[in-house]
Amino acid sequence: MPEIISYQPKYAEDFKNLNFAWLEKYFVVESYDLEVLSFPEKYILEKGGNIYFAVENGKAIGTFALMYNEYGELEFTKMAVDETVQGKGFGNLLMQHCIDEAKKMGGEELILYSNTSLKPAINLYEKFGFIEIPVGNSEYARCNIKMKKQLI
Repeated sequence: MPEIISYQPKYAEDFKNLNFAWLEKYFVVESYDLEVLSFPEKYILEKGGNIYFAVENGKAIGTFALMYNEYGELEFTKMAVDETVQGKGFGNLLMQHCIDEAKKMGGEELILYSNTSLKPAINLYEKFGFIEIPVGNSEYARCNIKMKKQLI
C-alpha cells in the first residue's frame, strides 16, 4: 500500500502531470487549472490548504488537494490516480485521507466540483457520503455538478 504524504516540492511536477493526464483525456486543461497546477504554493498552500500524495517506491501515484476556494469553501480538488494503478483502491485511500484531513482542519463541510461524465469519480464521492447540491459559482467550464459532505 502506498504511503500518503503532505506536499513536498520534489513532487510538484507530479501534482501537475497526474492532473494533466486526466484533464487532457476527458476535457481540456482550462486556464484556471494551468494556474493552480503550475503554482500550487500560491493557490493552495499559501491560502491554508494542502496537497497530498500517495507515494509507492518513491513515486507519486496519486494526489489530491484541500484548498479554500474563492468563495471561502473548503474544497476537495485536483484528485488524480496514475492510470497504470487505477482500480486498486487508491482512490478510496485518498478520499478517506482527504476527509480525515478536512476534519483536522476544522472544516464543517467539504465541497467538490466535478462532471457527471466521470462516473467512477461520482460513484466514489457518493460512497463517501457526498450529496449533490446546486452548482452556483464555479471556476471550471467543465463543472456540471457540485457535491458536499457534512463533516460534523
